[in-house]
Amino acid sequence: MAGMKYKDIAEKYDTTINTVKSWKKRYSWNRKEGAHKKEKGCTQNKRSAHAPRTQDDDGTKETLQNEALTPEQQIFCIYYSRTFNATQSYLKAYGCSYDVANAEGYKLLVKPCVKREIGRLKEIKRQRIVADANDIVEIQMRIAFADMGDYVAFGSRGVDLRESSLTDTQLIQEVKEGKSGISIKLADRQKAIDWLAKYFLMHPENKYKAEFERRRAEKEGGEAQEFESDGFLEALKSDVAATFEGDDIVET
Repeated sequence: MAGMKYKDIAEKYDTTINTVKSWKKRYSWNRKEGAHKKEKGCTQNKRSAHAPRTQDDDGTKETLQNEALTPEQQIFCIYYSRTFNATQSYLKAYGCSYDVANAEGYKLLVKPCVKREIGRLKEIKRQRIVADANDIVEIQMRIAFADMGDYVAFGSRGVDLRESSLTDTQLIQEVKEGKSGISIKLADRQKAIDWLAKYFLMHPENKYKAEFERRRAEKEGGEAQEFESDGFLEALKSDVAATFEGDDIVET
């Protein structure tokens, strides 16, 4: 609408000329009518409001260049990989009625070319998740031995909250402000300790095990002890039996 050529728009948004042409047709771009009411003024420096916003290295750039898909299918794949909602993704891509999208969305999912592209996007998303088992153990350790003194200071003059920029906010479960003041609730410490005890029983080689035993002993005021005891094993088997009540339990 502002006078850009198909080629320039395609280069700016890393897509094909055919995709840009489909946008023009679908959204009735017309230079004679001037800019769209929702996009007043020059639109050269703005991304199309109808095109899904892409992120670096999330695979959507390649999706918009996949000529095996129609422009609508490209947009459908991008939205579905983010929401896993076929109906809403179809609505975004085709701009049809809800009933049509509800009927056609799942049909589009089984098309081989669409299924392959969604699978590719999902695999990229999976690979971008960098957390591993030790990351989970570490955060559970932080929860188990969190110190409320890191979040508040108190004395005869009252209670002072520490700045959020100076605290580990990952360990905060809830912050409330009411008539009686502000309250902070940390993540469940005992739940984290129980989780760690069971995890280290099954993974005794984990590098955090010795540190967990030492810190738990300090907290309880005793000496560090191994917890692979018969009592703990019996308690664990009881938990398993309760979970699978009525099924055969095989001891290993």
